[in-house]
Amino acid sequence: MGDYASLNLASHVGDHPEAVRENRRRLSESLGLPQPPLWICQVHGVRVVDAGQPVSSLEADAVYANQPNQICAVLTADCLPLLICDRQGKEVAAIHAGWRGLAAGVIEAALQRFHAQPDDLLVWLGPAIGPKVFEVGEEVRDVFVRHHDAAVACFSPTRPGHYLADLYALARLRLSLLGIAGIYGGDFCTYTEADRFFSYRRNSATGRMATLIWMAY
Repeated sequence: MGDYASLNLASHVGDHPEAVRENRRRLSESLGLPQPPLWICQVHGVRVVDAGQPVSSLEADAVYANQPNQICAVLTADCLPLLICDRQGKEVAAIHAGWRGLAAGVIEAALQRFHAQPDDLLVWLGPAIGPKVFEVGEEVRDVFVRHHDAAVACFSPTRPGHYLADLYALARLRLSLLGIAGIYGGDFCTYTEADRFFSYRRNSATGRMATLIWMAY
């Protein structure tokens, strides 16, 4: 309700706990999930957890699975969610990639879990803040450009010391450097499409959306 209306799925944003529990129940019911997702505590880092294994801490920004009915999920409201699978349907992962995690290598960390070769992987880029509104400082641009010169093309100057950053392009660049060509999605803007998505930059008190993947056989 209020700032968290329209199915907020995060328990850390100030919404009523009972409302979040009910929303998660509705999500599981509507999608016919075989079991609840592993809800991680995202910290803009690079840690990857296995959805099918006990973990000492839920602080992570990616979830990997290689067994059926293990639900990988991430929560976002401007950060970029990525879903990865191999063409044979034997491995999946969900990644939460804000600019900090993206720069630190969360995509690379998640892909290290996969046994499949890069040309055998498919990636979908979910709803994130778009390149026409995501303004960052020069220090953010420098972090990416130091990693690879081609990242310059992912930033457009706006005013002194500030740039519009294209999270989708930055993710595609990282994926292509890893040899992955099967990249899809990246067509939304959580900030401008207010009727469809939560956006932290648009409304700091807001909910979170879930992006999920699992093998259902």
